[in-house]
Amino acid sequence: MISFFFEDIENLNLPEKKIIKWLDTVVEKYNFIQGDLSYIFASDQYILEINKQYLNHDYFTDVITFDYTESNIISGDIFISADRVKENAESFGVNFIDELLRVIVHGTLHLIGFKDKTDIEKQEMTKQEDESLKLFGDVE
Repeated sequence: MISFFFEDIENLNLPEKKIIKWLDTVVEKYNFIQGDLSYIFASDQYILEINKQYLNHDYFTDVITFDYTESNIISGDIFISADRVKENAESFGVNFIDELLRVIVHGTLHLIGFKDKTDIEKQEMTKQEDESLKLFGDVE
């Protein structure tokens, strides 16, 4: 089951049903089964506190993924900073929703097993994000 939560920010009025169908498609593409996925949209400050408390990192980030996947059943909590997404969208010259979708699927791809620590891993992650974003347009 996919759930959306808003902590320390206003509801973003996302097309939740379409996003859920899209994420189902992405997860199935990699031969995984959707388990419990929570997407928690929050402020920079909220994410910073999560980053400090659980990862001992004292910096802002756009997404933090906590992976509870077992076998091929994808489960996890994905914390997303709406502030970082907005700033990144402006920096990259894209609209907020497009950047938000990229970050949503980025967290999901981490649960599937994609990493982004090395340059090669980052290139592969970006490729998988791009392929997944194309699928969003096909969802009704």
